[in-house]
Amino acid sequence: MGSWSYPDASLEDLVKMVKGFIDMTILASGHQSSGRLAHWDSQNIKNALQLALFLEHVMRDLSSSDDYRDSLEELDAALCGVISNPYFPQGLAHFSSKVLCKVSEFMLEHLISVFPLRDEHLKALLTANVEMDYHMHPKTDSRSLNEIFETLMFNTSKTLSIMRNFFLREESLNSSPNSSPSGQADDSIRCPLSLFTAQALERRQQSVSLISSAETGLDILSSGLRDLYVREDDDALTVKVNQTTNFMTEERRIGSAVWNSWKSRSLSYLLDKRTIRLVSGASLLFSAPKSQWIQVFQRMDISSQLEDSISLEKEELLLLGCVVDRWSFLIDRVMLTSYGFVTTSRLFNVVHNLVQRGCRAEIINSKEQVIIEYLDVFLDNRLYLLWELSPVLEAFAIPSWSNLFRKYLT
Repeated sequence: MGSWSYPDASLEDLVKMVKGFIDMTILASGHQSSGRLAHWDSQNIKNALQLALFLEHVMRDLSSSDDYRDSLEELDAALCGVISNPYFPQGLAHFSSKVLCKVSEFMLEHLISVFPLRDEHLKALLTANVEMDYHMHPKTDSRSLNEIFETLMFNTSKTLSIMRNFFLREESLNSSPNSSPSGQADDSIRCPLSLFTAQALERRQQSVSLISSAETGLDILSSGLRDLYVREDDDALTVKVNQTTNFMTEERRIGSAVWNSWKSRSLSYLLDKRTIRLVSGASLLFSAPKSQWIQVFQRMDISSQLEDSISLEKEELLLLGCVVDRWSFLIDRVMLTSYGFVTTSRLFNVVHNLVQRGCRAEIINSKEQVIIEYLDVFLDNRLYLLWELSPVLEAFAIPSWSNLFRKYLT
């Protein structure tokens, strides 16, 4: 390349390294492209961190001298070309030369954010961090790993206790008989990777604690609402109608018991932990271009035994994708709507008019339109699946302008 002057690596080789690192980062998030879990051992984590540290070294060189200003601009342009590829993962769209300056922390953040964080993964991560810190800094070479842990514990006892508990169980990390803990902070021991990992783990632990508290509150709220709406008229739902009624000719009132039951079941679905996790996933999934989220659905493994189950999950994700931007409004709407006198014939007329009226002038969300059109084709021979999900989701998610709306009502 014309103005590239960095002697230790060509621009082409450096871009290849960055692409390889991005591939590693995707795996570091916990899953392969097939959707299966990605398994990391300590050696592979060390390899990823060594590549990250090399990229950081290159960035320090390029940024420290005016002689490399043109080379740095060329690298930025090359990275823009990589990111602009339509198949580039949108979750990493912010990747840039600034990220490369702290790319080891970037990799560690992804390795720590995996869900679920399994014991073997955590142990491999901590092993790689401590061993790299142990060998990277000459002043620590004469000390045992246990001594490094004691020093880390002295400086950040709350944070590093997680790491110490894992490693002190391993015989390979026991200190030698002649070594003893320092018992005080020693600035000569530098463990940047281990410290960053420990602090990130503490942040994750705090987040998990907050989520757990929110889920507990959500369970209490959901249970309370369910009891509130069904306790008064629960017995009325079991009363059988002894005579045949033609709902087209006779005004049958829909009682408050039916309304309370519907409202209770709707809120139970909306406030369920599983539903909220799906909403979070749908928000992330449909923030990507259509070509990418379609690939996610296409990669779902479907067998003859699980076809309906997988199809139902796809349908639910697609419908949630239509309402994810107004999820809070949906919950507020259901909670604040009160019971009103209504008859079956009136409801029939409302539905009939909706079907006859067809498409009406309204604001159409482009993302919603794309999802609904895809769902319409997907459910072409599976319309029975529409009855398997909560009616409140379909009532809010399926817009009146769509063919799917008329199919559902019909």
